[in-house]
Amino acid sequence: MTGPATLSTDLAKTVIDPHAYAEWDGLLDVFDQIRTDTPVAKVMPETEGLFEPFWLITRHEDVMRISKDNQTFLNNPRPVVFSFNQAIEFSRAATGSNMLVDSLVVFDAPVHPKYRKLTQEWFMPRNLKRLEDEIRALAARTVDAMIEAGPEVDFAEAVAGPYPLRVVMQILGVEPEDEPRMQMLTQQLFGGQDADLSGSGMENMSAEQVVALVAGAVKSFEDYFAQIAEDRRANPTDDVASVIANATVDGKPLPPRDMAGYYIIVATAGHDTTSASTAGAMMALANDPEQFARVKADRSLLPGIVEEAIRWTSPVQHFMRTAAEDVEIGGQRVKKGDWMMINYVAANHDPAQFDDPRRFDAARTPNRHLAFGAGAHQCLGLHLARLEMRILFEALLDRIETVEPAGEAKRATSTFVGGLKSLPLKITPV
Repeated sequence: MTGPATLSTDLAKTVIDPHAYAEWDGLLDVFDQIRTDTPVAKVMPETEGLFEPFWLITRHEDVMRISKDNQTFLNNPRPVVFSFNQAIEFSRAATGSNMLVDSLVVFDAPVHPKYRKLTQEWFMPRNLKRLEDEIRALAARTVDAMIEAGPEVDFAEAVAGPYPLRVVMQILGVEPEDEPRMQMLTQQLFGGQDADLSGSGMENMSAEQVVALVAGAVKSFEDYFAQIAEDRRANPTDDVASVIANATVDGKPLPPRDMAGYYIIVATAGHDTTSASTAGAMMALANDPEQFARVKADRSLLPGIVEEAIRWTSPVQHFMRTAAEDVEIGGQRVKKGDWMMINYVAANHDPAQFDDPRRFDAARTPNRHLAFGAGAHQCLGLHLARLEMRILFEALLDRIETVEPAGEAKRATSTFVGGLKSLPLKITPV
């Protein structure tokens, strides 16, 4: 076992800088360097007190190990998303918790499995099958609208954003006229570091103002879904909103904060991540006409497109864990209580696991990516995401003869959930 490896100041700045995640190739270069030189490395704040030191984990095998061992590596008590100390203090003052939202991604056993079980069956393929016709009709309408607006469209805005949003809002009982509000609140919550997405001029905001904006989005979500829950208790249906509203754990209804967190995680993570993967797949195919033609001719490659898009884009870019005991990872001694970042972008581009990882390959096999996580905290909605993407690309490939870039694609400025915020394409319909 070697002594503690510490990242240089410049590399450490890149890892926590949201702007670095908008410059994808440069970011991957940095992670390649870190993974090669110091695959498990301590990240220290340049200014004392700015944030708590943490271990950066970049190798696929290490991230997989940590993800699957939920007894040794905990979601609590520290935040599960990288946070500056100022934001943590604000959250504690506002909610009494290290996180503004308490949801499935925050809880450990024994609470987590009990909460996850409430909706797990609802999100299984055999239940989702009944939604296929409705999702297929939505995909057809979305593609029709895109073609009508063409030949040049911003695919991120016209298709990748609204399509998964509508799917998730339907299962949560959100009316179509409220979807723009849900989209805005999601972007403030996940895309708050990006001035274009949050629509807030955040580049000119203080740290206190940024945290206050996110807290305001959370409060708006909570108020909205409290009304949904009240309605579903009085008038239950077969949607997931009713499951959450009428759920009991250990014979008691969910506490209001936990119920709100459940709604929020489904409402936000359920569409923003799928949107990012969908746009990523389309950009890859637009930049590779040969691969587009191959997939168009052979639809058996569609599942491969979906999995590769999710790996290649890695919409959830990291989570944080806390060591429950002293442990060795990658030759480094991680002590009980140490905070660590499992970085999915780095892990999903690890050449030890993926041959030529920056290449988008619809036929890649095996594809043991970590974009959905692994173990007990693996993404609850992974089957829904796969279903949505497969159905949409079936519709796209049926209706499009060729696709090519029509401008510069732009990524979101965000350390947590990221992806393309703009994807100009030129579409030639069949």
